[in-house]
Amino acid sequence: MPAYPLLALALVTAAVLVRVSLGAVARRRGRPLPALPSLVTGAVLVVLTLVFDNLMIAAGLYGYPPEQLSGIRIGLAPLEDLSYPVAAALALPAIWHRLGGDR
Repeated sequence: MPAYPLLALALVTAAVLVRVSLGAVARRRGRPLPALPSLVTGAVLVVLTLVFDNLMIAAGLYGYPPEQLSGIRIGLAPLEDLSYPVAAALALPAIWHRLGGDR
Protein backbone atom coordinates (compact mmCIF):
# COMPACT_ATOMS: atom_id res chain seq x y z
CA MET A 1 0.00 0.00 0.00
CA PRO A 2 1.33 3.49 -0.80
CA ALA A 3 2.64 5.68 2.03
CA TYR A 4 0.06 8.49 2.10
CA PRO A 5 -3.03 6.26 2.51
CA LEU A 6 -1.30 4.42 5.37
CA LEU A 7 -0.40 7.69 7.06
CA ALA A 8 -3.97 8.96 6.61
CA LEU A 9 -5.42 5.75 8.03
CA ALA A 10 -3.10 5.87 11.05
CA LEU A 11 -3.93 9.51 11.73
CA VAL A 12 -7.71 9.05 11.54
CA THR A 13 -7.52 5.85 13.60
CA ALA A 14 -5.57 7.65 16.32
CA ALA A 15 -8.11 10.50 16.31
CA VAL A 16 -11.02 8.06 16.60
CA LEU A 17 -9.33 6.30 19.52
CA VAL A 18 -8.77 9.64 21.28
CA ARG A 19 -12.38 10.67 20.66
CA VAL A 20 -13.83 7.35 21.86
CA SER A 21 -11.64 7.07 24.96
CA LEU A 22 -12.12 10.70 26.04
CA GLY A 23 -15.82 10.42 25.25
CA ALA A 24 -16.10 7.45 27.59
CA VAL A 25 -14.34 9.38 30.34
CA ALA A 26 -16.64 12.37 29.80
CA ARG A 27 -19.77 10.17 29.95
CA ARG A 28 -18.62 8.56 33.20
CA ARG A 29 -18.15 12.04 34.67
CA GLY A 30 -21.62 13.10 33.57
CA ARG A 31 -20.43 15.58 30.93
CA PRO A 32 -20.78 13.81 27.56
CA LEU A 33 -19.01 15.18 24.51
CA PRO A 34 -21.34 17.05 22.17
CA ALA A 35 -21.18 15.73 18.60
CA LEU A 36 -22.52 18.76 16.74
CA PRO A 37 -19.44 20.99 17.15
CA SER A 38 -17.23 18.26 15.73
CA LEU A 39 -19.57 17.65 12.81
CA VAL A 40 -19.85 21.34 11.91
CA THR A 41 -16.11 21.92 12.36
CA GLY A 42 -15.30 18.82 10.31
CA ALA A 43 -17.58 19.87 7.46
CA VAL A 44 -16.13 23.39 7.35
CA LEU A 45 -12.54 22.14 7.50
CA VAL A 46 -13.12 19.56 4.76
CA VAL A 47 -14.67 22.16 2.44
CA LEU A 48 -11.87 24.66 3.10
CA THR A 49 -9.23 21.97 2.62
CA LEU A 50 -10.73 20.96 -0.71
CA VAL A 51 -10.98 24.54 -1.95
CA PHE A 52 -7.49 25.62 -0.95
CA ASP A 53 -5.72 22.35 -1.80
CA ASN A 54 -7.21 22.46 -5.28
CA LEU A 55 -6.15 26.09 -5.71
CA MET A 56 -2.61 25.48 -4.46
CA ILE A 57 -2.13 22.34 -6.55
CA ALA A 58 -3.53 24.11 -9.64
CA ALA A 59 -1.12 27.02 -9.03
CA GLY A 60 1.78 24.56 -8.90
CA LEU A 61 2.71 25.37 -5.30
CA TYR A 62 2.99 21.69 -4.45
CA GLY A 63 2.20 18.24 -5.73
CA TYR A 64 2.33 14.62 -4.72
CA PRO A 65 4.18 11.64 -6.18
CA PRO A 66 1.34 9.62 -7.78
CA GLU A 67 2.84 6.28 -6.71
CA GLN A 68 2.41 7.30 -3.04
CA LEU A 69 -1.32 8.07 -3.33
CA SER A 70 -4.47 5.97 -3.39
CA GLY A 71 -5.39 7.51 -6.75
CA ILE A 72 -8.70 8.88 -5.51
CA ARG A 73 -8.94 12.62 -6.04
CA ILE A 74 -11.55 15.28 -5.48
CA GLY A 75 -10.66 17.74 -8.16
CA LEU A 76 -6.88 17.90 -7.96
CA ALA A 77 -6.68 17.16 -4.23
CA PRO A 78 -5.91 13.60 -3.15
CA LEU A 79 -8.39 11.97 -0.80
CA GLU A 80 -5.62 11.50 1.77
CA ASP A 81 -5.49 15.28 2.33
CA LEU A 82 -8.88 15.09 4.02
CA SER A 83 -7.51 12.93 6.83
CA TYR A 84 -5.98 15.96 8.55
CA PRO A 85 -9.16 18.04 8.94
CA VAL A 86 -11.19 14.94 9.84
CA ALA A 87 -8.69 13.93 12.52
CA ALA A 88 -8.58 17.47 13.89
CA ALA A 89 -12.39 17.69 14.04
CA LEU A 90 -12.55 14.38 15.90
CA ALA A 91 -9.70 14.67 18.39
CA LEU A 92 -9.24 18.34 19.23
CA PRO A 93 -12.73 19.06 20.62
CA ALA A 94 -12.48 15.92 22.78
CA ILE A 95 -9.09 17.01 24.13
CA TRP A 96 -10.36 20.54 24.72
CA HIS A 97 -13.44 19.19 26.52
CA ARG A 98 -11.29 16.91 28.68
CA LEU A 99 -8.97 19.75 29.65
CA GLY A 100 -11.94 21.77 30.84
CA GLY A 101 -12.01 24.28 28.01
CA ASP A 102 -15.80 24.17 27.81
CA ARG A 103 -16.30 25.55 31.30
